[in-house]
Amino acid sequence: MPTEGPTRQAAATPAVRTAVVWEALRAALAGLADATGRERLDIVDAGGGTGGFAVPLAGLGHAVTVVDPSPDSLAALERRAAEAGVAVKGIQGDTADLRHVLDPGCADLVLCHSVLEYVEDPAGALAAVAGLLRPGGLISVLAANPVATAIHRSLAGHFDEARQALSDPSGRWGDQDPTPRRFGGAALAGLLSAAGFAPGEVRGVRVFADLVPGRLLDGEPGAARALVALEQAAAAHPVLRDIATQLHVLARR
Repeated sequence: MPTEGPTRQAAATPAVRTAVVWEALRAALAGLADATGRERLDIVDAGGGTGGFAVPLAGLGHAVTVVDPSPDSLAALERRAAEAGVAVKGIQGDTADLRHVLDPGCADLVLCHSVLEYVEDPAGALAAVAGLLRPGGLISVLAANPVATAIHRSLAGHFDEARQALSDPSGRWGDQDPTPRRFGGAALAGLLSAAGFAPGEVRGVRVFADLVPGRLLDGEPGAARALVALEQAAAAHPVLRDIATQLHVLARR
């Protein structure tokens, strides 16, 4: 699924772009392992595509299932998993179909990354996820932030579209916007609460990573590591997190 950010500054490496999410996931996995007494956890990646998260999680020793509507993405997932020497189960299906393709209470953790923006019924998708989780299980939600979209559109010189993104209830900048909806932190937490989850802290992802020109990372020893540290510091900052490209929340069932 598409990501936000100015194309002229597609600078940050994947490690920089996902560092904040991985930091939260590692802590969550450790907590779940302690709570369940199992180091090998059952993880479902809803809309997991080509396995950007699923394959590394399988590499950590977890049992990972990806449910995605795209057969091409699932084929790429299979190739990526084979190259990494890990096993990841791929199932073709939409997030709304989760209850039909997987057993209730089969998961300790469900990833729902860049999904709620695109499904027809976000509340229904969260209800489907809730049905998969065991008591005390976690959902990891990553969603596009409308404030960041306004910033990115303005940096590209599209000032009317930036204003539209701020005023539109769905956070869209216009009819040509490929993203059906975006969520502020309060809206995301409210949606999770309404689905019966107890949301944790909202954290910002890619506060600076999509704004930094690539030339500042290229050839500068330690620059990427320093940017990761900056992203981690900004993730929970009470002001900076609200301008992040994406917002991340862990919520307990």
